[in-house]
Amino acid sequence: MAIRKIVRFASEQHVGYGLIQDQTIRALASSCFGPITETGQVYELAKIRLLAPCEPTKILAVGLNYKSHLGARAVPAEPGLFFKPISAILDPEGTIVVPGGTIQCEFEGELVIVIGKTVRHINPSEAGDCIFGVTCGNDISARDWQKGDLQWWRAKGCDTFAPFGPMIVQGLNYDDLLLTSRLDGDIKQQQRTSDLIFGVHEIVSFASQYLTLCPGDIIYTGTPGATAALTSGSEVTVEIEGVGVLKNTVA
Repeated sequence: MAIRKIVRFASEQHVGYGLIQDQTIRALASSCFGPITETGQVYELAKIRLLAPCEPTKILAVGLNYKSHLGARAVPAEPGLFFKPISAILDPEGTIVVPGGTIQCEFEGELVIVIGKTVRHINPSEAGDCIFGVTCGNDISARDWQKGDLQWWRAKGCDTFAPFGPMIVQGLNYDDLLLTSRLDGDIKQQQRTSDLIFGVHEIVSFASQYLTLCPGDIIYTGTPGATAALTSGSEVTVEIEGVGVLKNTVA
């Protein structure tokens, strides 16, 4: 598949999907998950606002999926999936709001899988046909709540805790991309997706055994290495080779 870059954007008169070409966006007639039909309208990238690049019905995420993030914990036997609510979605360039009550809120830079078809009960060899593309994600996590709560409903699910974007990219080798997370310009995480314990095809297959995956659904694949605390005024970026840079500020 040729490399293709897809965004969701807002201009003064229009909200929709488009294809990136150089520094312009070629608007699509409908969602990117059906036939790709251009309207003929072209927007300058610098003059629009990028939105989260799709509208999922659900957000899944994998915990403990790089050995560098495990510490003393055992390697899991299967992907450790959990939910993040869609109300946690944050646009590229949006502001992560750390709620009162947590004293240890951290970023987690991740590769995010975007599902392209309605699927159920598929094996890993079939998963490639179901993956629409990938994007950058940041699994914001309140560590103190993560340790103490019965479920991770607020530790991982507060409003603004699911930034992803800026675009969906197709046609890359998703199993070998460099991921780099920076906090105020300093590199805090850097590892290739080839080091994932469970690769993108295994994750999609595993999730499909229990859930119907729908077009636009997203799966955060796990974070490498050590994470760091967010403070008001900080800027956190997640860059994935060939995909782009997800940038958010913190309040």
